[in-house]
Amino acid sequence: MNPPLPSRRLGLLLGLCLALAGQAAWQPAFAQSAAPRVVDIPTRPGVTQRFVYLLPASGAPRASVILFAGGHGGLQVKDGGSYGWGGNNFLVRTHQQFADAGFAVAVIDAPSDKQSPPYLGGNRQKPEHRADVLAVIAWLRQQSPTPVWLVGTSRGTQSAAYIATEATPAQGGPDGLVLTSTILLDPGGRAVPKMPLETLAIPVLVVHHEQDGCKACPFSEIPALMDQLAKTPKAELISVSGGQSKGDPCEAMAYHGFNGIEADVVARIGGWVIAAKP
Repeated sequence: MNPPLPSRRLGLLLGLCLALAGQAAWQPAFAQSAAPRVVDIPTRPGVTQRFVYLLPASGAPRASVILFAGGHGGLQVKDGGSYGWGGNNFLVRTHQQFADAGFAVAVIDAPSDKQSPPYLGGNRQKPEHRADVLAVIAWLRQQSPTPVWLVGTSRGTQSAAYIATEATPAQGGPDGLVLTSTILLDPGGRAVPKMPLETLAIPVLVVHHEQDGCKACPFSEIPALMDQLAKTPKAELISVSGGQSKGDPCEAMAYHGFNGIEADVVARIGGWVIAAKP
């Protein structure tokens, strides 16, 4: 049996423990909550909206971003935060880079009533989708008093643009919009340029690869899109080149998904969003 510690030594040890406990309590909350977590919030009656939530490793977020993947948008997020589909999507595979750049990040899945095919396919421009996304925006504003931006890629731009044209910030809508690899032509639906973009009163950033080979996203249609955004408070195009194109030209590992230049694209988006200050 060990002999009892002298009272002075015991006092010093207890003091050290209390000091360390106080130091741990002083650490910023974001430093303790940097690991991704899965969040489910109620939106419509009997429906919940799931998303993966990330915070910067240290310090308060500079803004919040909601990331909309392309395709059918059904990420099938598991309880542990892994993805059943879409892990290679440009915005899904770079979500940690957005957090590292100082943003609170919500990677949005299809809602609970759209967890089977076609998921968000054909549902991205409906009132139900609007209600679900506005609920996420409201939740993010409760977490942090910073602007909330919608960031879409490919088919995700149809979600982001639709929500932005449906609700102003005063109506619970976003404070800014980022469109990457925008759907510019869509014979079977409503492409982004067919939406009332001229009504937007928020800053809009368009990011597009000059060699995008997806037939729905030809760079030649970008000037017409920018003309539509001429009345917004601030609109800018960032055109990029380089990287690698592999496989289907409309998929994530092609120029369409900014393959090989992801870090540069995320950095340029982040810099522009912070500078825009909506």
